[in-house]
Amino acid sequence: MHTQTFNEMSLKPQLLKMIEKKGFEIPTPIQVEAIPHGLAGRDIMGQAKTGTGKTAAFGIPILNKIKPGLGLQAIALCPTRELAVQVAEEIAFLGQGLNINTLPVYGGQSIEIQLRGLRRKPEIIVGTPGRFIDHLNRGTIDISNLDFVVLDEADEMLDMGFFPDIERILSQCSEDRQTFLFSATLVADIRELGRSFMKDPVLITIESNELTVSLTEQFYYEVNPRQKVETICRIIDVSQPQVSLIFCRTKKGADSLTRVLNGRGYAADSLHGDMSQRERDHVMERFRNGNVGILVATDLAARGLDVEMVTHVFNYDMPEDPDSYVHRIGRTGRAGRDGVAITLVEPKQIRQLKIVEKYIGTRIKRQMLPSLKDAIERRQETLISRLIESADQEQGIYQDMAGELLESYDAQYLLSAALRLIAFDAPQLETAAVENSHQDHTTAHVELPVGKMQGLYPKRLVEFLTSHTGISPRQVGDIEIQGNSTLVEVPMVFVDQVYTAFNQFENSLRANKRPRISSNRRGASRQAN
Repeated sequence: MHTQTFNEMSLKPQLLKMIEKKGFEIPTPIQVEAIPHGLAGRDIMGQAKTGTGKTAAFGIPILNKIKPGLGLQAIALCPTRELAVQVAEEIAFLGQGLNINTLPVYGGQSIEIQLRGLRRKPEIIVGTPGRFIDHLNRGTIDISNLDFVVLDEADEMLDMGFFPDIERILSQCSEDRQTFLFSATLVADIRELGRSFMKDPVLITIESNELTVSLTEQFYYEVNPRQKVETICRIIDVSQPQVSLIFCRTKKGADSLTRVLNGRGYAADSLHGDMSQRERDHVMERFRNGNVGILVATDLAARGLDVEMVTHVFNYDMPEDPDSYVHRIGRTGRAGRDGVAITLVEPKQIRQLKIVEKYIGTRIKRQMLPSLKDAIERRQETLISRLIESADQEQGIYQDMAGELLESYDAQYLLSAALRLIAFDAPQLETAAVENSHQDHTTAHVELPVGKMQGLYPKRLVEFLTSHTGISPRQVGDIEIQGNSTLVEVPMVFVDQVYTAFNQFENSLRANKRPRISSNRRGASRQAN
């Protein structure tokens, strides 16, 4: 069955160029379904998990239709500061060639910074509901003539108590707008919101495929972005994969990494969409024949790749969505054999990793980066193994030659020379001091709709977080408590636990006879300026 490509979606050339530069090659299922309806002007209610490509699913049709230089035309509401920044960055990147300005607004950032950004008259604003309400109260954002509204991760906004704010925002928007709503689940309250504020929406449901990754060992290394080449070389030096597939996000990246690996003595070749079929066949023949031990590929080039002998898959670049992760690691562990999948994760990508784990229902184990000592020891083990393996074979005339040499030379001297010859064609060892990046240093600011009015104070919040999540007291960072809201800094890896614990926290406040949370929260009181 033919899957529609981005080139077949009647998109502007400048937008197609940025889509390619971003590394998007094949539209994800939600993008295939949503983009054509979005371009046709239909309201969309989509059910899809986080990380399935939802941002591009609404961002691409909006960017394709927006007119630069005419001021605010689209807003997107997100449940958290981190997601708002992530969505804004992706839309801003895709909109570069169209001269479209995107501005993020969220609690915890200085209002003055946002006011300066608003003076540049952005065409798109992405933000949290509370900060949007704050700007509406101040009169600094006018949403009465919007063409597009997006509600991203609506179920999370419902769980966090933001629906009164959302209803207020939607009620002030033009009735002629086009509305996109995306949610991991479409519970009754979300469907009711859709019926109230959307016009005959198209319902799109993307079910997760059954994931078969049980035969594949999965690890990740948290890496310094400036040392990714050195890091993967060190990992290869220690793991000594027989046949490996390395995934890069872009064609340019695949070619660049291949050149570096070849320069260091590894037998590597690249495979990507710019290659002719003849070039592709030549690369695959070399790979299957064992002349090349490392194949560096992009997602598109590897689709349909059927190579059973791959022992290791490396995600040099974090995949854009969980479905791509599943397709990538499915290239190893074939035909009932075990395989190994290793992912290099930059500190800012920890949230993406957690999304992948949630999607596949499996925890990906973190490994500490191997040292130069580990690499040297592994190289020595390999040399000795190759020598002993050769000694187990019939020696023929070489045994007579060895006898003659031992009459004239020291045995240890000869053996060291033999090992040196065996090691001559091995890749050079990576000697750089490769750093382990520590995920505890990657933090996120979580916005909670409770504050002083509900009896919250710092000590109480810290006690609750440490007893209901895996966070230790020293890992709780800045706390800013306002009247009806709180901004707390926690390690990125604990964000999901904090949101899960929040409902219990609200119940804890009520059990102690504290004032109930107002159902009509105002963003001005939620923000930490």
